[in-house]
Order: sequence, then structure tokens, then C-alpha cells
Amino acid sequence: MSALQPLIEQYLEGPKQLRQAVAGMSREQALARPIAGKWSTLEVVCHLADFDPILADRMKRVIAEEKPTLVGADEQKFAAALCYQDRDLQEELTIIEATRSQLARILKRLPDAALHRLGEHSERGPRTLEQLLKGAIDHLPHHVKFILDKRQALGLK
Repeated sequence: MSALQPLIEQYLEGPKQLRQAVAGMSREQALARPIAGKWSTLEVVCHLADFDPILADRMKRVIAEEKPTLVGADEQKFAAALCYQDRDLQEELTIIEATRSQLARILKRLPDAALHRLGEHSERGPRTLEQLLKGAIDHLPHHVKFILDKRQALGLK
């Protein structure tokens, strides 16, 4: 088995976990901020839908280019400017699923040696494709925990 295969499987598992975390929530529940000072569930999902394509773009550029510059992005500025509370939960989930499906198809065609390709992050320095992929894998479950906390605070199972 290739070294990439288990990573690809983990990468594709994230959207399933996210869908399970928001299953059965009404729009009002998704918009609620039951934990003071924290984003709503919809805001969390919008953050993921905005940043998953950024993470995918970084990986694509590392695959396609020689040591590309990978520009950082400010999640707070995205949340403040991109109308998170007005967006559609299902559409955001679809964006994440489509992004991951497309990139997984690309990753499946690569040799394991591609995991060592490098990009230069503008804030974090050198990053391999493997580091970027593992970061993307961890990003969704990290935020799913926050959604589960919100579900609990709202009294949802």
C-alpha cells in the first residue's frame, strides 16, 4: 500500500464527520451562538468552506510548481467580511466535499515521493505536501469538536 493511500482516506473522512456533526440542526440552531464569544455552527462551517479550498490550492501548487510561495490568510478577516451568517449550510458542506473529492482524485495519481515536495509558507516557512495534507486532515476534526460543544450547549444529541 502506498504511503498516500491512508492519508487520502483520512482526508475524505473529514466531510463525513462534519456532516454528522451538523445533522438535524435547524437554521436557527446553526446560527445560534450558545457559547459566549465563539462562532456559530454556520460560521464554523463557512470558515471550513473558505479555507479548505485554500488548503487544497496550496497542495496543488506544491504538486505543480517548484517551491511555490504559499500565502497565509487571516480567518478573522474572512469571517468579518464574507457574510458567514447569511450563507447556506448545505452549500458550504457541498463545497468542502467537492474540494476534497477533486484533490483526492489528484493525490491518488501521485507517487509517494510527491509527499516530500516543498512550498514556502509566507508565515510558517517550508512545508512539504505531507505536512500540508496532514494539516488539512486535522483541520475538520479540530473544528468538529467545537460544533459538538455547541450541540451540547443547545441540548442536541
